[in-house]
Amino acid sequence: MPARHDIDAERELWDTFAESTKNKVFESDPVFCWTQYSGHGPGPEILGTPTTALEIGCGTGRALAYLAQQGVKMTGLDLSPVMVTNTTDRWGPWGAQFVCAEVLHHLRESTETYDAIYSIFGAVWFTDPAKLLPLIAQRLNPGGIFAFSHPPAIPGAYGPQGMYKGGFAGKAMYTYRYSYTPRRWAGFLLKAGFTDPDVQILDAPTPGHIGTLIARATRP
Repeated sequence: MPARHDIDAERELWDTFAESTKNKVFESDPVFCWTQYSGHGPGPEILGTPTTALEIGCGTGRALAYLAQQGVKMTGLDLSPVMVTNTTDRWGPWGAQFVCAEVLHHLRESTETYDAIYSIFGAVWFTDPAKLLPLIAQRLNPGGIFAFSHPPAIPGAYGPQGMYKGGFAGKAMYTYRYSYTPRRWAGFLLKAGFTDPDVQILDAPTPGHIGTLIARATRP
């Protein structure tokens, strides 16, 4: 297990990402998709019919805005103050609320609970699940749904792995991602107190392309 690197350095990485996606925030329409392929795979029905929901690592906020448009009371959490400023300006008028914080700290300190918590290529991929998942369970209402998606693990490459931003030149900005088999993810979910974990890899629409790991579980 790697030592947690400087959170300010990681925030700088995500601020850089936020700057690069600013146009997507302000020029794109809301859309909800669990996969990296437009129009592919399931939609928000995985979350059931929540009245309140939290997206952790909300990025550009497009999925969050889609749910807000459907009448769900939405909160988005992101580490980058640049991203939170952008999404608040764009989607705040839709009734969405955005919080700038590190996910583990926020979930420990918050008293808010939700009908659904989810992550789409977001904080779940970049946070130690042994620390994160029990905190998520505490912030869900009874019967609440937790769901997440990200790329599947590369065969034989499991656990925490360092990831540089962009190529291999320039300032060393990096984070860790956490990759496991579906069976291991199901084990993490059960250990954190969730029931009925369903973790699958959805094939890409084009054979041989990268699929998507999609997980769903329920708080008793």
